[in-house]
Amino acid sequence: MRKTHDSMGEMAVDDAALWGASTQRAVLNFPISGHVLPPAFIRALAMVKAAAAKSNETLGQLPASISRFIQAAAEEIAGGAYLAQFPLDIFQTGSGTSTNTNANEVIARLANQLAAAQHATLPPVHANDEVNRGQSSNDVIPTALHLSVALALHTDLAPALATLEGALAEKSRVFAPIVKIGRTHLMDATPLTLGQEFSGYARQISKAQARVGRAVDALCELAIGGTAVGTGLNAAPGFGALVCAELARRTGLPFREALNHFEAQAARDDCVEVAGLLAAVVGSLTKIANDLRLLGSGPRAGLGELRLPATQPGSSIMPGKTNPVMSEMLVQVGLYAQGLLQTVIACGREGQLELNATLPLLAYCLHDAIRCLANGVRVFTARCVTGIEADAAQCAALCARSLMLVTALTPILGYDLAADIANTALRENLSLREVVLARGLMDAATLDRVLDPLGMTGVEPPA
Repeated sequence: MRKTHDSMGEMAVDDAALWGASTQRAVLNFPISGHVLPPAFIRALAMVKAAAAKSNETLGQLPASISRFIQAAAEEIAGGAYLAQFPLDIFQTGSGTSTNTNANEVIARLANQLAAAQHATLPPVHANDEVNRGQSSNDVIPTALHLSVALALHTDLAPALATLEGALAEKSRVFAPIVKIGRTHLMDATPLTLGQEFSGYARQISKAQARVGRAVDALCELAIGGTAVGTGLNAAPGFGALVCAELARRTGLPFREALNHFEAQAARDDCVEVAGLLAAVVGSLTKIANDLRLLGSGPRAGLGELRLPATQPGSSIMPGKTNPVMSEMLVQVGLYAQGLLQTVIACGREGQLELNATLPLLAYCLHDAIRCLANGVRVFTARCVTGIEADAAQCAALCARSLMLVTALTPILGYDLAADIANTALRENLSLREVVLARGLMDAATLDRVLDPLGMTGVEPPA
């Protein structure tokens, strides 16, 4: 153990820990859930600290010698090192001050170690005076929140959705010639092709990608430069803009200083917007997953239009049974993510006056929702969608039996007579063709042409 000090006095800290007294107090104060802020958030926080040191050097607020070691230490953390040095529970001070202090203390200690290793002659790097120069937890933590979530959306969820869209579009192409019966309200409707049905799924995911893009855009305004309450007290003029420019340069995303720092720190409306956009993505994924397991139900007593890949035994008592486990997995991921996103929306209502005090929980919920959705989508694509096969014979058989082909007779015979034909066929267990011919309403050749399911899909018949 070693003795450390902060503004409240002395604390004993384990020698193996790089943090100092204030972080140790938070370790002791918040033994709540065991959930810590995700690595992506900590790495983004370190990126902010590196950019801040570089900007302060540019503005003459930090000597180059000190800035160099702060940047080097922060870059190690941004690269994934020392993540175990960030042990704090997400249920802590709502501003994330404890986590900001944790970063300041760890970076300061690492910077001092790096300086000592290089025999540099300079005063000790101070966690508050140098690492936190021109900053407050109240602008740093919202900045790290936006930065980390935008990167997670851009580099993790968006590529997963792009792969899923490609797989669905390919199935749409392969399934284009297969005519099947449509269903509304889970009841027979008019025909369409299986390719058309899958084109709808592909379009849903295309729009989901666009929603993720809008979510990234919503997060590109950063709070850095506002310090405690948005006035920028103790930050050098131009500091926020320089930090944002540096973060934009290194990530390739259009980060920029907030137009209004009071809004950027007092409200978390951008995160609520992101939660809403992600909720729509969850809706798309769940719809598709549920449709695929319905269309693949059976294999002999269900719809059976699709054959889903068998990935594992489905029953401990029924031999040979397989289940649509990938759809079930994605549905559960969606339910979990939806709950997290509802928490984000609730957090957005919890801001009072100049600060929203739910920042660690916001960060955890958004990151875990994105992580699970991205992983779920990747697995669903690889182990379900790419291996789906169509049972063309079953599609044709179900389509031929459907009474809703009668819809094509309406322009010729009228709605009431067409309805009577359908009701008679259902009541007497006859086909539409049998009823129409028995009544002498149309000749066989004309009837067969009108009742051809392909002609009802809007798809041109093959030449």
